[in-house]
Amino acid sequence: MSVRVLVVDDSAFFRQRISEILSQNSGITIVGTARDGVDAIEKNSSLSPDVITMDVEMPKLNGIDAVRQIMRDRPTQVLMISSLTHEGAQVTLQAMEAGAVDYLTKDMRAWMGKSKSLDTELISRIIALGKSKHFVRSSLLSSGTPVPRTNVPSKLQRTVSSSVPLKPSHPQRTTSKKAVLPRGCKVVAIGSSTGGPAALQEILTKLPATFPIPILLIQHMPNTFTSVFAERLNQQCNIEVKHAESGDKLLPGRALLAPGGMQMMVDSSGRVQVLKGDDRLTYKPSVDVTFASVAKTYTNKVLGIVLTGMGADGRDGAKLLKAAGSTIWGQSESSCTIYGMPQAVAKAGLVDNVIDLDDFSSCLNY
Repeated sequence: MSVRVLVVDDSAFFRQRISEILSQNSGITIVGTARDGVDAIEKNSSLSPDVITMDVEMPKLNGIDAVRQIMRDRPTQVLMISSLTHEGAQVTLQAMEAGAVDYLTKDMRAWMGKSKSLDTELISRIIALGKSKHFVRSSLLSSGTPVPRTNVPSKLQRTVSSSVPLKPSHPQRTTSKKAVLPRGCKVVAIGSSTGGPAALQEILTKLPATFPIPILLIQHMPNTFTSVFAERLNQQCNIEVKHAESGDKLLPGRALLAPGGMQMMVDSSGRVQVLKGDDRLTYKPSVDVTFASVAKTYTNKVLGIVLTGMGADGRDGAKLLKAAGSTIWGQSESSCTIYGMPQAVAKAGLVDNVIDLDDFSSCLNY
């Protein structure tokens, strides 16, 4: 079945351009367009799309308020289209707290120049979201219970056990053993992408200020967004959350967020180094790069966590962590927005425990 998409934007150019790009793929059907938030809410109910592309600033009702109403009336996967500015990042993160799960930025040169990379990026994200079985809602705006897609069988809506370890030699076998913070752990490194902002918020806001282990966060985002995201998390969490800078120390009760467009590594003295990195790397920041760095510095004293996201970033770094004797946790498929990154690590037989999103904090606080 094709992915049904509703395109929402007050700009006729963007409605046409987004529709034009998505229509290139036979697996996507444009079921309608809307020019404001009120129109979007009505058409979401009448047309039943799988995914909505949502503008931020619109007349009558803006994108944030429209997302809130959509999540109350008929929950649907929402991809925000926002400007690459500090203000655009703030508004986009508010929309993601309201229930949107992903975003693309409005780089006018790319949109007007008919960029092939933009076309590929938009199409791949829409298809991935259309196939996604779950919503990850912010614990600050809901009870913390994931909101299921309306057409997903109940057995897929929630994992039964709070933590299901996965034996590395048999990736599909499970037991009932509860995951606990590994003895002697010196650093927790968490990688995420699509759906990651809400997932990180769910985990980090439940950690106490006295959490004894330093945390490294690697979320796929541009620099403007990571700086704003770090600010928001720091306001919401008991622990300190800081946009990482070269020379930062790894301290208990502190989480360092990798800057977008850069790579975050840890040197032999236990200090963070933020570097430009290899231009050939797809992801900036890259989970693989940070995982590899802490595997070298802390060997078997690392807890690597791979959360929701497209692609396979984190798999190669997890291999190095496992070879050094460290522990890997992966997010459960049923609680992921996109099960790409955790799936890649699980299929490689590297995961020690598979954990539901709302159980990570209790496992870390064990």
